[in-house]
Amino acid sequence: MSTYQIGVDEAGKGPVLGPMVAAAVRAEEGDLPGEVGDSKQLTAATRESIAAELRDAPGVEVGVGVVTTDEIDDPETDMNSLTVAAQVRALGDVATDGDHALVDAGDVSESRFARRVADGVADAGTDTEGGVAIDVTAEHGADESNPLVGAASVVAKVERDSRIDALDEEYDGDIGSGYPSDPTTREFLADYVDRHGELPACARASWATCEDVLAAAEQADLGAF
Repeated sequence: MSTYQIGVDEAGKGPVLGPMVAAAVRAEEGDLPGEVGDSKQLTAATRESIAAELRDAPGVEVGVGVVTTDEIDDPETDMNSLTVAAQVRALGDVATDGDHALVDAGDVSESRFARRVADGVADAGTDTEGGVAIDVTAEHGADESNPLVGAASVVAKVERDSRIDALDEEYDGDIGSGYPSDPTTREFLADYVDRHGELPACARASWATCEDVLAAAEQADLGAF
């Protein structure tokens, strides 16, 4: 029997477009698809197939937590805290008292990150319903070493990709992967600012990429005089 009942991971921490998404998978490891592994090493089609199988499996529970671009741009917070928040939201969908969750660490200190996630789940109750007391272990690279976290990695990546696909349709064009290193994403941002004079709502305005795009547009305007 596995030491852990739940695995948790997130996707979309570094992109300049769209939300960050965390997923929690509660299952016996024997109920997981054999192909489960770090989502970055799988094809998109394989990830989608695994995610669908996980959601349909009777012995598997899946939770998702989303952090919006507005939350990411809030100057009062930071990415470590937001990663905790995303994982806490995902865990809230599936965790029960006494569970032991293994989460992919989003902090240089694994123990600190684990403590913050456990505290967040315990404090996440409503006025009529208290939080859940669980044990949390955080490890760097847990998505590569543990099947439960690998499964969560797949679900988080598929959910994040589906939201990027929806944004692509919303903006009637190719927004790319949403990562700052993607030339298509940078071109989308530059074209949008050129046409509208502001960043799209899906952009993380506090990211350096957005600041660079706005600065370039301002410089171009000045050069026109």
